[in-house]
Amino acid sequence: MSARRACITSLGRYVPERVMTNDDLAKFVDTTDEWIRTRTGIRQRHVAEPGTGTSTLATRAARECLERASVSPAEVDLIIVATVTPDMPFPATACLVQDQLGASKAWAFDINAACSGFAYALTVGAQFVETGAHRKVLVIGADVMTSILDYRDRATCVLFGDGAGAVLLEPRENDTGVLDFLHEVDGSGGRLLSMLGGGSLHPASHETVDKRMHAIRQEGQAVFKYAVKKFAEVSLQLLDRNGVKPSEIDLFVPHQANLRIIDAAKERLGLAEEKVVKNIHEYGNTTAATIPLALGTALDQGRLRAGHLVLLAAVGAGLTVGTVLVRWSGVSWPA
Repeated sequence: MSARRACITSLGRYVPERVMTNDDLAKFVDTTDEWIRTRTGIRQRHVAEPGTGTSTLATRAARECLERASVSPAEVDLIIVATVTPDMPFPATACLVQDQLGASKAWAFDINAACSGFAYALTVGAQFVETGAHRKVLVIGADVMTSILDYRDRATCVLFGDGAGAVLLEPRENDTGVLDFLHEVDGSGGRLLSMLGGGSLHPASHETVDKRMHAIRQEGQAVFKYAVKKFAEVSLQLLDRNGVKPSEIDLFVPHQANLRIIDAAKERLGLAEEKVVKNIHEYGNTTAATIPLALGTALDQGRLRAGHLVLLAAVGAGLTVGTVLVRWSGVSWPA
């Protein structure tokens, strides 16, 4: 008999209507469209209106996901939200989503693994399904990254956008679903990508605001080198553990941090261009939302079909690394 696996049976997404192009950004940041495109591959990003919480984006994506599956919010057992931009320190954003959805039976919690957040949350959610504890788990990656940007720091502020993606996990016994995962953390690199203000170490104060400690800070070159190395290294380890050659992968869905990082991983894995999903030009880096948004892009393009072997990979602040191997279970957009 086939083992019970957690399968992605539906997907939803949401990005704010407002689009900020590189030329728009150049009106108030010392940069140009060419400078951004050649270094990152980004052409535009979606930006939430001031005062919009991550829970709003997450709920919109989750609602679409459930509607596509014809599942009522009342049927959901668990909601996991991956985010680094919660509406507030507490309660958890997942609790706010539970209320906004009307998912009265569900319990809920957040995961903070930065850009690896969706991979981590997907893995955690899968455990509850595989053990038989739950039958319907919502996994959401959502961030309003523009709320924590310093637009005086052009090396960082050009990278990020806002968005959300959600998937529904349900049990199946047909050899599809989440097959395996391999995650890592190198906490010694935590200083390379962080937001220092607002926590218990540096509570909000005039000093933390004056020092711009409530915005992202990144040592770009160090993070870039680590990501280029780890995207391929951990992906290859996961594939090898499962007896899978890179050439057998049907689709590689990487975190959309930088086009050069994605291309470097593609080369190291020996993958053809048509096997790699890229949408960074349209959304920028939406942190926990990039992988579900990229899955949506693959579905839009008709590149993701039942039975496909899919590799998800991400590197983020922490430093965190997340890779997940999935046998796609047949989610498709309506004709």
